[in-house]
Amino acid sequence: MNTKSYFFQSFAIVALAFIAFIGFKQILPDKIFPDSKVDSKNVLIDSLLLESVANDSLSLKGDSIAESEKKEAGEKINFDAAEGIEFPSETFDNYKGYQYLISFYEKLYQLEKNPQAKVRIAYYGDSMTDGDLIVQDVRSNYQERFGGNGVGFVSITSESAASRASVKSTYSKNWKMQSYLNVKKPISPFGVNGHVFFANDKANTTWVQYEAGTNKYATTLDNPTLFYGKSSKKGNVNFIIGKDTLRKSLVPNNLINTLKVTSGSIKAFKANFVHADSIPIYGFNFDNGSGVHVDNFSQRGNSGLPISMFNANVMQGFNNVLKYDLVILHYGTNVLNYGTKNYSWYQRGMTKTVNKIKESFPGVSILIISTADKSTKYDLEMKTDSAVVPLMKSQKRYALETESGFVNLYTLMGGDGSMVKWVDESPAKANKDYTHFNQRGAKAIGKLLYDQLNKGYEQYKGLRENRKTVDKRKTVRKTNTDSVSVIKDSVNE
Repeated sequence: MNTKSYFFQSFAIVALAFIAFIGFKQILPDKIFPDSKVDSKNVLIDSLLLESVANDSLSLKGDSIAESEKKEAGEKINFDAAEGIEFPSETFDNYKGYQYLISFYEKLYQLEKNPQAKVRIAYYGDSMTDGDLIVQDVRSNYQERFGGNGVGFVSITSESAASRASVKSTYSKNWKMQSYLNVKKPISPFGVNGHVFFANDKANTTWVQYEAGTNKYATTLDNPTLFYGKSSKKGNVNFIIGKDTLRKSLVPNNLINTLKVTSGSIKAFKANFVHADSIPIYGFNFDNGSGVHVDNFSQRGNSGLPISMFNANVMQGFNNVLKYDLVILHYGTNVLNYGTKNYSWYQRGMTKTVNKIKESFPGVSILIISTADKSTKYDLEMKTDSAVVPLMKSQKRYALETESGFVNLYTLMGGDGSMVKWVDESPAKANKDYTHFNQRGAKAIGKLLYDQLNKGYEQYKGLRENRKTVDKRKTVRKTNTDSVSVIKDSVNE
């Protein structure tokens, strides 16, 4: 026996194991190695998602989940009246939560009565709404009925700028951008879009340029207004509109500051930032001041959890100007396929996100949109991924728990196997990744979402009118009773 050969083999195995340990140590959760010196300042924020999976995804056994779901499916959900209006009771299976959208519906009702009024929606999403897909169709449907022009709030830079048709934007490559998806402690707080930008290149001009798109109700840039944050130093910005240049000062005294480029509507402009390196820049808003406006805050790779990192005071500063009536949270694509069908960890994380929204935008209505269908190959056949329904149910649970409205996008698009149909039909309405919709499909989804929201609104109007009728009857009865009392008093005298 060659003992020398065995010795070297054993040594090689130990050495390889040590190298593998060092390598895996860098990527495994910190809690396994409490002595880690790794700087977590700029750890990917959606590691919150991965940490939640590792810590809690297997906390319930399959039998416990099935038993719990069977019980909740038959439970009746009754609503407490708000403003004298009470929607009919629902079950968990058919939950839509129109009751919790009453404040939003009332604003729409007032807008119908007064076309000069304004309603605003913030639509947060992931790659499903990238390039303004789905959102632009929700926006156009609302503006078709209630009025309004403009694409709303637009970031300085965007990964989907080149593919977005509702507004065209180009920008210099020397912007410094920080996103809530990959930075935990930004230089300045994130904006309402989850980003903050800095024009910190002193040697070269830092600029952004916008041009109106071709979408209906977005053919002009209406009342373009810059949003920027607080800094100890002032700066300047030159707005180039056609052959004219407007030189304006940036006075960053407040958490959120605004600067109007010009009043009215223009087709395009360019903004050159000068000596503004220390000022946090957030983006521009475009709207005509009345009707419905919908802001698209999409971010590829987002699970929704990073929203819980928002600075509520800064968000309230945005809200003081923009005045949101509805916040939509449309997530799920990036949460599937983590080796579990128990999403209680995600339910808790998103409950925290919704509570942050409530703190940031007091009194706002909230709508949760579930994951769409997604197909995976099983035995050489594309079928609905086994994690879709468990995730959808988890999303419904945190919608119910946080008193939010809910759209079951999975069932709305057709339920089991529907993504395969959307991909295979001619013309196709979804991409070959069996996850994302193409423009045709996004338009259809936008209409489906609008129709469900509008169905709740029409129901609200009916309940509201019925309440007015009941109130009138009560007033008449009370008046008649008072008259009888006066007559009796007269007789007694």
